[in-house]
Amino acid sequence: MASIAVFASGGGSNFRAILTAFQQSPHRVAVLVCDRKNAGAVEIAREAEIPVLAIRYSKERSREEIERELLTRLKEYPVELIALAGFMRLLSPVLIDAYPGRILNLHPSLLPKYPGTKGIEESYYSGDAELGITIHQVDYGLDTGPILQQGVIPRISGESLKDFEVRIHALEHRLYPDVILTILNGRRPSPRLVCASDTHVDYPTNAT
Repeated sequence: MASIAVFASGGGSNFRAILTAFQQSPHRVAVLVCDRKNAGAVEIAREAEIPVLAIRYSKERSREEIERELLTRLKEYPVELIALAGFMRLLSPVLIDAYPGRILNLHPSLLPKYPGTKGIEESYYSGDAELGITIHQVDYGLDTGPILQQGVIPRISGESLKDFEVRIHALEHRLYPDVILTILNGRRPSPRLVCASDTHVDYPTNAT
């Protein structure tokens, strides 16, 4: 059995998807790390009886100082992997070097296209025929780490941005937990999955 930490800043839909997927596995989510006290992810963690570590970034303290303190607190929850799930902070080398190759991130575009916080919008307005998500290892750059898997969906003519977001999030909720479990089970994720456009389709799985 392996344990992971999930880092989140927002509503926690991907965090919830991870918790749901882990119910069918021997692995567990040991702790949630959150930088916003009112984030929906915190309430999800409390409902699931998952410990929460609150982290506060501020102009008065450097990222490195804050993350050194976080590393000390994380020692109470030994984890093999960290999964960023809507964590809206760029990590410093302090944290990245403490978990080399063991911090994953989810991005709502087919990297290296459209890195940063506007990935969904930039993908939608790009005109690209193929769209999707990327799951990658975290390095020192902004969405530049080694790609583990990309889920590809076709553009739907006339689709609204809101409906496109629904498809992207559905893809995230299916593929991200699957990649995490695949890695914890000692296997390599499929690098590229071409997925149906229907948000309710059962996408291919690697976790078994």
